[in-house]
Amino acid sequence: MKKIVLALAVILSFGLIPDVQAEEFENVQLELRDYSEIEVPSGTFIPVMAMAEISTAVCNEGYKVRFITTNDLYIKESNVIPKDTYIYGYIEELHEPVVGTNASMRIKLTRMVYADGCEIPMQGYIYTSNGNLIGGGISEPVKWVRMPHYQARFHYVNLSLRPSQERKMGVHTTIQSGSQQIVVLTAPIYVSHTLIN
Repeated sequence: MKKIVLALAVILSFGLIPDVQAEEFENVQLELRDYSEIEVPSGTFIPVMAMAEISTAVCNEGYKVRFITTNDLYIKESNVIPKDTYIYGYIEELHEPVVGTNASMRIKLTRMVYADGCEIPMQGYIYTSNGNLIGGGISEPVKWVRMPHYQARFHYVNLSLRPSQERKMGVHTTIQSGSQQIVVLTAPIYVSHTLIN
């Protein structure tokens, strides 16, 4: 019995028995669309809307945030970032309020998800003219001081108010739910997927 099994194994290993799976199949080639990547350049602005309130009073660094695009973004004839695309990110930097300065935060955005579920990585921030830092302004003065302005030509004194040098405790910074924001890309996005209606 052992000799029969050994002989069968030798015959199979040398290919003396015809291979049943060696049938010829047609060369099936799927037709793929002729589509190349579209580059969305660095520095592009994308209008978005906040999906939930984001506040320095209740959020910490690393807090996950979500925005939704409010307009279609076209490059040439291609809609590369359609309306209602979700953009996800997190609070990268957060500063608590102190005397003289309001709270501030910087929100980094890392990926966008199309309506059909396709996910594309990205690098960007919520844009502000202050180096993408949201908030961080000077807090209100403790009091206003009257300051005289002498007008020599007209011989009268005009009193105006100026802020004192002492400042109040800063307040927390909040992005309201539904508020319009702008995303600025810090690196190009390469889009090879568009939605098909």
